[in-house]
Amino acid sequence: MLQIILGAVSLGLLWAVMTMGVYITYRILNIADLSVEGSIAMGAAIGAQCIMRGMNPYAATAMAFVGGMLAGLATGILHTRLKIPALLSGILTMIALYSVNLRILGKANISLLRMDTVYTVFENFGLNKSSAVITLGLLCVLGLVGLLYWFFGTEIGCAIRATGNNPQMARAQGIDTGNMIILGLVISNGMVALSGALIAQSQSFADVQMGIGSIVIGLASVIIGEVLFGKRNFFNRLIALVLGAITYRIIIALVLRMGMPASDLKLFTAMTVAIALSLPVFRSYLKPLQRSKKGEM
Repeated sequence: MLQIILGAVSLGLLWAVMTMGVYITYRILNIADLSVEGSIAMGAAIGAQCIMRGMNPYAATAMAFVGGMLAGLATGILHTRLKIPALLSGILTMIALYSVNLRILGKANISLLRMDTVYTVFENFGLNKSSAVITLGLLCVLGLVGLLYWFFGTEIGCAIRATGNNPQMARAQGIDTGNMIILGLVISNGMVALSGALIAQSQSFADVQMGIGSIVIGLASVIIGEVLFGKRNFFNRLIALVLGAITYRIIIALVLRMGMPASDLKLFTAMTVAIALSLPVFRSYLKPLQRSKKGEM
């Protein structure tokens, strides 16, 4: 049982990087960016292909991050410059990235067995695979939390947040909201691709279809983090995202342990997100009942 929990925590830390990327578009920019389903697979494809060609794993992971940023740039240009709705822009990029990822991989999937990865350094210190993933994942997540907390406190970061909160007011203050949206999408998809590269190296293969349903997983982690761990301030929200991603993975591991077929995971995740997003509606229905009970008392 402990091994199952450790495995879930290690995978949750890697998905937390993706969750923070989804948070930037979904909560900060108020955009449902579906291109992440393509950019996470793109990060895995670039990282795996670079490692296969003999590149240093850390350099390969950095290349994956750059690839994701380019994917976000494409979505941003479609939305802000060509005036295509944000949802449709993400869908177009996601569809295009499927073919791009196939080109990068050369086939449906690539194996990284017996290849050096970013975790090899930690394994050389005597850690097993799960402990190595947890160690690097924790370092990566903590570094990104600190970096994002600093960045969104800068003038540019505040401009991105203002663009998401009130674009009309942001434009009135002289902020180029189009550029801020593009920058937010670039950062978001870069982080998603980074997560894809880390996940591919942890599971020792990259697959062109590994991004299917990833947006729902990211949203589930965001919602679980906000509901269970609060959203008092920006730093607290970033920590809640990490804990939400880990909690989601633990829930999935326990559900599988109890006998749920793996084929039903997508349905379970979709239902979890739907219920979490519907909580405000349920609460609004409960308020009149609570008031009537207080009146009777």
